[in-house]
Amino acid sequence: MTASAQQALAALPLGKRPEGRTLLTADWVLAHEGDGHALLRRGEVVMEGGEVVFTGHAFPGEVARRLDFGAALISPGMIDLDALSDLDTTILGIDHFPAWKKGRVWPLSYVENGPYEMYSPEELAFQKRFAFGQLLLNGITTAAPIASLFYREWGETTAEFDAAADAAGDLGLRVFLSPAYRAGGMVLHAPGDMRPHFDEARGLKGLAEAAEYIARQAGRHEGLVQGLLAPDRVETCTAVLLRETFARAEDLGVKVRLHMAQGVMEVETVRKLHGSTAPAWLAQEGLLSERLIAPHATNATEEDQKLYAERGVSIVHCPLVSGRGGSSLNSFSKIRDMGVNIAMGTDTTPPDMLMNLLAGLITGRMNDGAPDRLLTRDLFDAATLGGAKALGRSDLGRLAPGARADIAVFGLDDVSMAPSIDPITTLVTGGSGKVTQAVFVDGRLSMRFGEVAGIDMRAARAQAQAQFDRLIAQYPARTWGHPTVEEIFPPSYPIREARNA
Repeated sequence: MTASAQQALAALPLGKRPEGRTLLTADWVLAHEGDGHALLRRGEVVMEGGEVVFTGHAFPGEVARRLDFGAALISPGMIDLDALSDLDTTILGIDHFPAWKKGRVWPLSYVENGPYEMYSPEELAFQKRFAFGQLLLNGITTAAPIASLFYREWGETTAEFDAAADAAGDLGLRVFLSPAYRAGGMVLHAPGDMRPHFDEARGLKGLAEAAEYIARQAGRHEGLVQGLLAPDRVETCTAVLLRETFARAEDLGVKVRLHMAQGVMEVETVRKLHGSTAPAWLAQEGLLSERLIAPHATNATEEDQKLYAERGVSIVHCPLVSGRGGSSLNSFSKIRDMGVNIAMGTDTTPPDMLMNLLAGLITGRMNDGAPDRLLTRDLFDAATLGGAKALGRSDLGRLAPGARADIAVFGLDDVSMAPSIDPITTLVTGGSGKVTQAVFVDGRLSMRFGEVAGIDMRAARAQAQAQFDRLIAQYPARTWGHPTVEEIFPPSYPIREARNA
């Protein structure tokens, strides 16, 4: 980036739209032409207010300022439809097995004593603000938040999501959200013996609260906040709750995100409860449609995949989290060729979409047994156009006149990256979220060179660590047999403390 452009960027008010037209240029611009993206060498993007008004070369009009990012790619902002919005507890399961023994399932003794919240209302509000800042640092401009309900009393609350809406407005992040709810949960009755417990009335109450939240919050902060109904997981829902969910979604005009076909425990539980896989069960209930967004599909059978294709269901591919757990989408190219729309999610910290695209490329090619059926552009499309299609928003995920000015700028000259001829291949195979230089959301400058509007990320990181430490200290009460923290989460290697002199 030229020195003059750096000065011009630094002069822009963080968290606000610059006045007048702003022209962005770089060595590469990923614009939208016809049915897909096209690379413009030394292209230009002009935005005014919250909208893109021009993409191409040699803009003929007047502009208030020009920002030349040099060796960079100006791209549509990434869309993350499984964006972690709490402090990441999935990392606790990477080396610690089995899950029931490591505090990942409620023991019966805990349920009988009465579940409780492990976080205060202030901590719940903070962790979403911190997570939203991390998304912006990684070039993500649109997110559908997700969080674990394990450490909750039951579901999420409207109070914490009111705070989340305000955080999205303050930081400048486009969000589709409402509090997650459920009609049941898995309970550990004995070592390895996990059974579902249901309270349908509580689930219906959560749905009503989520619908009220959407009616009240959708459209706030100049449209950055939109609704999405988010029942927790398919095995925690009853048919009544899901039928009511889709009916309310139709009334509200919103999508439904429901995790399914994502793990062995879910598959076994749903078969015991309903005699089929989750997608087949929802098809029998008449609930598979374009309204459904379904992470993760790693355990989807061929029949399930066909049902997704026939009914217009979008899946959310989270290859990094899936791969860490020993599973993968089988396969990206196969499901794509069947006509299933594929969006992307990160579902962990850091929410590094570029890292996820590389993980998706690697696992996809391994499942194909060949390298030529899946290209880097396929993953990039999923993180932009696929997410926009899943949300039903043709004005997102692309840079074209009339689209919202949701833009990420990725540096291509980081010293850790190899020289390249193609910016997409370079970023997917050798980049990371750390090369994100600037992010505009709806025309607002939300992030520049690690500085995020509305939050001091360095101070927030220290606060997050202290909050996480307090969370870990509570794990024994929610773990079978109540072992110590050290027994639940032993270190990778023995720890030796310094001896006193």
